[in-house]
Amino acid sequence: MSEQDFVSRYGGIYEHSAWVAEEAASLVDDTADIETLAMVMADCVDNASSERQLALIRAHPDLAGKASIAGTLTADSTTEQASAGLDQCSPVEFARFQALNSGYWEKFGFPFVMAVRGSMRADILSAFEARLQNDYDEEFEMALAEIHKIARLRLAAMEAD
Repeated sequence: MSEQDFVSRYGGIYEHSAWVAEEAASLVDDTADIETLAMVMADCVDNASSERQLALIRAHPDLAGKASIAGTLTADSTTEQASAGLDQCSPVEFARFQALNSGYWEKFGFPFVMAVRGSMRADILSAFEARLQNDYDEEFEMALAEIHKIARLRLAAMEAD
């Protein structure tokens, strides 16, 4: 597969960050399985500069946030958030998500990132509240770990299709 084809196929695995697929393209061959792809792509992120990692984290939308309301989420994010029922929040839940999103951005300077596929709204809100107690470095690493989970889930979904 050419680099262009690889990036075309896998460029959306990491939210608005095709650079991950661009870097991974030369590191895998056509016989690579999903697990190998996931590991190579994660390694590209883990070895990126902290500035590039921060940009990757910031590329993620707020959960039940403005992009969701405006309908501007990527197709993958829309599916993931809907799978957790975030498109069906009660007014109280929605207000809680908005408050937590604001508090999280204020404290960390980036959005709360969680692989929400298969989670329930109450679980997400609980994790949100718990992770607000973390320090910056701990939460930065947690965000990257969750981004890798999201990427693996997206790769698995591609394989299933």
